Amino acid sequence: MKKLVGLGMLAGFVRFLEGYYIVLITKRRKMADIGGHAIYKIEDTNMIYIPNDSVRITHPDEARYLRIFQNVDLSSNFYFSYSYDLSHSLQYNLTVLRMPLEMLKSETTQTRQESFDIFEDEGLITQGGSGVFGICSEPYMKYVWNGELLDIIKNAVHRDWLLYIIHGFCGQSKLLIYGRPVYVTLIARRSSKFAGTRFLKRGANCEGDVANEVETEQILCDASVMSFTAGSYSSYVQVRGSVPLYWSQDISTMMPKPPITLDQADPFAHVAALHFDQMLQRFGSPIIILNLVKEREKRKHERILSEELVAAVMYLNQFLPPEHTIIYIPWDMAKYTKSKLCNVLDRLNVIAESVVKKTGFFVNRPDSYCSTLRPDEKWNELGGCVIPTGRLQTGVLRTNCVDCLDRTNTAQFMVGKCALAYQLYSLGLIDKPNLQFDTDAVRLFEELYEDHGDTLSLQYGGSQLVHRVKTYRKIAPWTQHSKDIMQTLSRYYSNAFSDADRQDSINLFLGVFHPTEGKPHLWELPTDFYLHHKNTMRLLPTRRSYTYWWTPEVIKHLPLPYDEVICAANLKKLIVKKFHKYEEEIDIHNEFFRPYELSSFDDTFCLAMTSSARDFMPKTVGIDPSPFTVRKPDETGKSVLGNKSNRDEAVLQRKTAASAPPPPSEEAASSSSEDDSGTDREEEGSVSQRSTPVKMADSGDSAKVTENVVQPMKEVYGINLSDGLLEEDLSIYSRFVQLGQSQHRQDKSSQQLYSRCPDGVIKLTPISAFSQDNIYEVQPPRVDRKSTEIFQAHIQAGQGITQPLGKEDTSMYREYIRNRYL
Repeated sequence: MKKLVGLGMLAGFVRFLEGYYIVLITKRRKMADIGGHAIYKIEDTNMIYIPNDSVRITHPDEARYLRIFQNVDLSSNFYFSYSYDLSHSLQYNLTVLRMPLEMLKSETTQTRQESFDIFEDEGLITQGGSGVFGICSEPYMKYVWNGELLDIIKNAVHRDWLLYIIHGFCGQSKLLIYGRPVYVTLIARRSSKFAGTRFLKRGANCEGDVANEVETEQILCDASVMSFTAGSYSSYVQVRGSVPLYWSQDISTMMPKPPITLDQADPFAHVAALHFDQMLQRFGSPIIILNLVKEREKRKHERILSEELVAAVMYLNQFLPPEHTIIYIPWDMAKYTKSKLCNVLDRLNVIAESVVKKTGFFVNRPDSYCSTLRPDEKWNELGGCVIPTGRLQTGVLRTNCVDCLDRTNTAQFMVGKCALAYQLYSLGLIDKPNLQFDTDAVRLFEELYEDHGDTLSLQYGGSQLVHRVKTYRKIAPWTQHSKDIMQTLSRYYSNAFSDADRQDSINLFLGVFHPTEGKPHLWELPTDFYLHHKNTMRLLPTRRSYTYWWTPEVIKHLPLPYDEVICAANLKKLIVKKFHKYEEEIDIHNEFFRPYELSSFDDTFCLAMTSSARDFMPKTVGIDPSPFTVRKPDETGKSVLGNKSNRDEAVLQRKTAASAPPPPSEEAASSSSEDDSGTDREEEGSVSQRSTPVKMADSGDSAKVTENVVQPMKEVYGINLSDGLLEEDLSIYSRFVQLGQSQHRQDKSSQQLYSRCPDGVIKLTPISAFSQDNIYEVQPPRVDRKSTEIFQAHIQAGQGITQPLGKEDTSMYREYIRNRYL
């Protein structure tokens, strides 16, 4: 017990029918780093019963509740950070950090309640009165999964004991641009409201929370400077979620595609209004809906949802101000997929460009001088909000199909790829906001998004993705069709036989169901509909206005999100504390490097992220090392059809808890393509190819592999050593040898003159004579004044203090621009 508590990672407390259990995190693994703040994945946990066995009153159903609770495996895709708020976006976290100091001082009255040091103010005065204000915001509880476990101690312990956990995905890769490291991070936050499995959680509940709601954020940062204040950071957020209506699918018929039914009539779009009001408050306007559901079917199935969603959006838009209306984009992705004349990704790229131009993205630095000097047409049309310190994203893209898995992940990848180009351009890393396929940067980003899609698909659908980006590009190997069938069978097995148990575990873990003596047990309930729809338990449910369906404070501040506006309601969510500038708690250098701790290499270098230079860039000499150069499939370090066993192992490590049930067998191991097949059953043959490669064991193939491994000498070294040398090269080499020989003769003659002695005594002179600079005594090198000034300027730049440009620097830069671009 002492050993476990010593880790200090408390996940919460839970009680069933007996006493309380304490849930402890006993093992972690570092997954990413954002601004010096480490993000960890839970690797192992332990539950300890607190009361002593001598006073324990046993209950016959306690063990069954404990087993159901532990079915939510916390070691599968649950993440936390000690110092970074994972429940909020990077834009929110950095906006709060730049709040005016005058407003923070008015809130420091909370300091005495938080602090245990009664001499804190006195210490600050004796040390010169120099203080630093630290800000901590309340987490966004919608994306916190252990909120119910911490609720009992939230008001009883210091807030540093509260460790909030999110569920979803976290991945980080390194993009190396001519030696300059740029970290690409992907964070997915799964909502804990109306959470569950595929067929058991559809649509929305009475509070506007939808099933399978995931907020995906891509963060780009220049890793050469890790500080939030001095570094360059950019982020883009998009959302996926089920269609916000009252609908469901009956799985008792044991059909692969159960019929879609609308459970309740909602002529005034009440549940959709609640959902979009939440989105306006968190993201601002415009809200853009990309609906990928089928519109043309032989038998009316998915089209039911499209017709109802269009009616709801049209009804809500007639009351909103015209500049803040909800933008609805219907696009039947399945219809375009089976067409041989249409390129699906080209059409998605056009949609992505229009979306990113409307919403903009977040960057914590003002526009660079090069973008002002060489303005781009696309850059000038970019939306969002421009502020003195950078740009803010206003609004968000909401993508949905039926399951929000395969089609949704491909569409989100295309939008993320477009946003990534703008992010790289804003940081001055590329000269135009445009990225092409088959480059190292896009392949790295595509692999990150495939891991993201596989993980989310396992959590909600019970299997990995069936259709990937390569499927819609129609470059996936034909051998993947058989694996797609196995994935379909696996998803069908999971949905039919294990989803009910997983749903019970999620309901118990999130506190949706509380065991109570004398009431029906969780496994005795015929349905959990009444647990998630609380309005069914009220006699007089309160409803909002049918016309003014939004929150008044939210509409006043649009297009800015209300959660990021400086107002009295948001200031109450902040906790402000005053520190001395030398305290260890706010010293980012000691926090990140920990110079006073004994570090082990296993812990320090546990984060082995994918690198564009190591994993994607060609290994041959003479090829452009830029990650933005288009390459052929056989020219890359990781071929399109290459071996991806390492990536498959990484995906297996990310299998989820509440997320992935144990697979039935090796024969039936994968995912249903009902949602994202994009075609009906008879049309699946031509399209359902996956991008995951299959190893071929033919002898002919092995011979080809051997031929590719042994590369020609000229390609490796730049010359062929068996060929004769040119006369010009031989003359250069002979002159080099003569210079060396003459220098050696001169040194030898000088030594002989020095060693002569008039009295005939032989005097030995060493070949190498050292004064102080040897292994016992080192003479410090002398640094000239110019080098010292350059080093000091570099240190100041890392602290955010930039040196003003002189006339010589400005003229040199203008001359460079004129010669290259004008």
